[in-house]
Amino acid sequence: MNTGRDDHEGVARAPWIPGPRLAADDHADLTAPSVPGVAAPGSEPSSSPGPGPATAPASAPSGTPPGTHPDAEPEPQSEPEPELPHRVLTSLLGAWALSACSASETLAVEAHLTECAPCADEALRLRDAVGLLHAERDLDLDPLLRSRVLENCLGRRPARIPVPTWATPYDAETARLDALLRDIGEAEWHAPLRLRWFEGERRVNRKTTVAGVIGHLLAVDGLVAASLGLDDPLGPGIGELSPAERTEAYWGGSTEPPTRAVREPWREQSHTLIRTVSFAGRGIADLTVTYGDFAMPLRDALLERAFECWVHAEDIADAVAYPYEPPSGAHLHGMIDLAARQLPAALAGRRRSGLAAPARELVAAGAPGRSLHLEIEGAGGGHWFIALDSPAARGSREHTVAQVAMDGVEFCQLVAGHVPPEEAAVGQDGDREAIRDVLSAAAALSRI
Repeated sequence: MNTGRDDHEGVARAPWIPGPRLAADDHADLTAPSVPGVAAPGSEPSSSPGPGPATAPASAPSGTPPGTHPDAEPEPQSEPEPELPHRVLTSLLGAWALSACSASETLAVEAHLTECAPCADEALRLRDAVGLLHAERDLDLDPLLRSRVLENCLGRRPARIPVPTWATPYDAETARLDALLRDIGEAEWHAPLRLRWFEGERRVNRKTTVAGVIGHLLAVDGLVAASLGLDDPLGPGIGELSPAERTEAYWGGSTEPPTRAVREPWREQSHTLIRTVSFAGRGIADLTVTYGDFAMPLRDALLERAFECWVHAEDIADAVAYPYEPPSGAHLHGMIDLAARQLPAALAGRRRSGLAAPARELVAAGAPGRSLHLEIEGAGGGHWFIALDSPAARGSREHTVAQVAMDGVEFCQLVAGHVPPEEAAVGQDGDREAIRDVLSAAAALSRI
């Protein structure tokens, strides 16, 4: 506080508050070069004459540059990397195409490619070539990729010896199953699963493993191989056995359970079958294949083997928790058609065993009789008319007494014995007795 006294000792001075500092760009030209010993325009001359070093502020330790915090660490001075010569950059193109270069090498190569046209062309060719380097693919690929590639290849140059159309479902299904087997691990070959089918009115199942299922396919495919004069996987002199008997003979012929070693003989046998029917010519399609208590022509036998290969592939996929798609629409249609053609005979067999209602009308062979309209929806679908009273009769739209509508895959599951007739999701109309007998006959087509 000021007391009003003017003497030096007795005057209490008020605290001095400095005014605001002017910014540098308010009173100095910052664009002018800084020259030691020369004052900037508009500034007061330094009290130290000559070009001697400026005195550092008292608060800054000796050696700290002006304007730098005393605790700040000096930034390291990075030296520019030397430019790589042309021959080194050229040698790095392959590694660059494979994305195997370091970050600095990648920058150097890409900068060089903007300046060197020959290296840019070579880099483009190498990148295209890398796209062709792939390991074995699994079932996660587009299921239509194989068909598109084959169609494109055959369109450019047809095969000299093509696979017969009636054998392509077996070729496709064995290839799909082999892809699934290639993708599973060692332990999954011993994953337990149950084979299911119907015997009369009774559901039957048999416990086995993934390797055991492939052994079953190998043994039953041997029926087709034997009819073509090829080696029987069960050995010579085995005689005529049913599919179930052949399977039991294969499983019981070894002291140890089947392992993944069964894949190679099964796949080799399927390849041999395809090659043999392809080279044999057209007449081979009508060759008779005996299944023990029944027989069918070779064209239908390979279609039946394709159906069983797909069904058991789904069994395996379920056991190892792997997704698996149904066959293509054209192949699925052929499998459904084969089952529909077998239904009149299966219905007659159940009638002889007392498991189906007796025939109501007797008609001459080839004449139209009472029929059931089987309508299959979805991929592979169509319309079939099933003769009800005699396997020799002809199904007719005009003589339809009942209709059943169901999905194609659901119908195949019924034929495989995986779905009981009373649980099949169907649309029904007309004679209930005829519907029940036909659905039960479809389940009776199943076997091990």
